[in-house]
Amino acid sequence: MFRAFVPVLAVVLALVPGSHAADPKPIEPFNGKDLKGWKLKDEKSNKWEVLALGAVDLDSKNPSQFVHTGASNTLIKDVLLVNMKSGTDIYTEAEFGDIALELEFMVPKGSNSGIYLMGEYEVQILDSYGKPDDKLTQGDLGSLYSTAAPKKNVAKKPGEWQKFVIEFRAPKFEGDKKTANAKFVKVTLNDTVLHENVEVKQQTPGGLTGKERATGPVMFQGDHGPVAFRNIKITPKK
Repeated sequence: MFRAFVPVLAVVLALVPGSHAADPKPIEPFNGKDLKGWKLKDEKSNKWEVLALGAVDLDSKNPSQFVHTGASNTLIKDVLLVNMKSGTDIYTEAEFGDIALELEFMVPKGSNSGIYLMGEYEVQILDSYGKPDDKLTQGDLGSLYSTAAPKKNVAKKPGEWQKFVIEFRAPKFEGDKKTANAKFVKVTLNDTVLHENVEVKQQTPGGLTGKERATGPVMFQGDHGPVAFRNIKITPKK
């Protein structure tokens, strides 16, 4: 009787949160208070701010820009990482290899930004709202910049929140020799899968170092236009 029970117990323990078989817990690199844990590519050009939802909105006179509304940060729980104007890129102090990245973002009309996995491989953020599917390029929202255009345009209107879920595999190395390319296992935008199992043979232009390596930070492009982020979660993969 006891021998028959042991495998069942092992299966149960494997499913218990916190057991040895549990997946790593998501990391929230943005603390919702300040820029602690982040670095700037050029501190003198910084336009990144920590603002509450309601403290920033599209400028009614110029919808290509954000505007401060004056709402209090102390009364609103939903706190945003906002690049108010074209400034500089921002990236995590922590470095990662294989990860799942989940976040929400918002852009004003015509704005341009990007998410750089490992600081080097870009998933494009752009106001592509309303563009026909057959006109999409490797520079539109959800593209793997300079590598693959999105399968479909699911961009929402400027000023609306949108969501990325990205499963990414880092390149592999033996010493200085690369043995496997980086791979976007799956890229989902607004609940629609745009890419699956796309290998990236080299880094995207405009990255942090311009070099491929085994680990790197998550970087947000801030030198092309306004953008806001919230609910950022990074889950390292085994």
